[in-house]
Amino acid sequence: MTRKISPLPKGYRTVTPRLVVRGVETAISFYAAAFNAKELSRTFALDGQSLIQAEVKIGNAIVLLQEEMPAYGILSPASIGGTGSDLQLYLDDVETVWFEATQAGARVVLDLVDAYWGERFGKLVDPYGHLWTLAQRIEVLTKKEIHARAAALYAPENPAEESADIPAAA
Repeated sequence: MTRKISPLPKGYRTVTPRLVVRGVETAISFYAAAFNAKELSRTFALDGQSLIQAEVKIGNAIVLLQEEMPAYGILSPASIGGTGSDLQLYLDDVETVWFEATQAGARVVLDLVDAYWGERFGKLVDPYGHLWTLAQRIEVLTKKEIHARAAALYAPENPAEESADIPAAA
């Protein structure tokens, strides 16, 4: 009888982020200090010394860290001038993690604020060029409440004054 093999390794989710970095070893240390990441494994090249990949666990998610390999087209944000995506962390204590991440070397992109959709929310970029959104839910809102807050936030202060320069229709 054949044994059924799970398509996912134990602990993995269907989507697993892989971050390409320059310096996997220092990245492991950064993510441990910034996000309390726990190292799960390291993979070395055939020479037995070059660290090419590591697995870390942040909260309940596994994140793969891969060494940049330009010869194979595997480039980090540092090589391509930034990133087109970010990773969002939902946290129990966003303030503490925010402080730890900035102390570890993350740079603030968007200050931590109470957002109209009910989250304490901010964005950081790590030393490897990856963008991180840190969030903590602080209110449970309906879609209608979120929409009303957004409309109030983005509405002109005094619509009558703004339309005064617009001629009336003939």
